[in-house]
Amino acid sequence: MEDRIKTVMSAVLDVSMDQINNNTSPENVEVWDSLRHMNLIVALEEEFELEFNDDDIVEMLNYGLIKNIIDQRLATLSH
Repeated sequence: MEDRIKTVMSAVLDVSMDQINNNTSPENVEVWDSLRHMNLIVALEEEFELEFNDDDIVEMLNYGLIKNIIDQRLATLSH
C-alpha cells in the first residue's frame, strides 16, 4: 500500500518516490499548492476506490497522515 501511495504522490507532485517520507508535505514540496492537493486527493480516491470526507482532505497534509487516513478508511471498509 505504501508504494501505491508513493506512486500517486510522485506522479501528482512530480517528485521521485525515494524523496517521499513521513515528513513530505506542502512545506517542503514547492509545487504542493491547493490545486495539486485536490489533484492528489482525487488520484488517491481513484487508486484506492475510496471517498474522503472534508475533514480527511484538510488533514492529509503529509505522507504519514495520508497513509494513516487511508489505513483507517480501508479498515472501515473491511468490517
